[in-house]
Amino acid sequence: MRRIVLIVILAALAWTGYKKYSFSSKMPAEAMALASDVQVEPVPAPKIQMEGAASFACDGRTFCSQMKSCEEATYFLQHCPNVKMDGNNDGIPCEKQWCK
Repeated sequence: MRRIVLIVILAALAWTGYKKYSFSSKMPAEAMALASDVQVEPVPAPKIQMEGAASFACDGRTFCSQMKSCEEATYFLQHCPNVKMDGNNDGIPCEKQWCK
């Protein structure tokens, strides 16, 4: 009789552990599904008119090879995130191509 009671208790503990594990492993997938349903509208970057220059806006470009002028590269360096145009961190972008 003790064995049967012990087996029933162990089975109940195993079932409870399984339910907790399966519930916690499903949570990230459910959270990801909910997060993928959310749609975020991109906010357009403000266009700034520089003196004597065309209007520039952050549009994802990060390298000197993507720029068309020193003014444009300077704008991107000062206003846009994650640009890779100032290797020596002196505040002057694209020294080999545009801003000599």
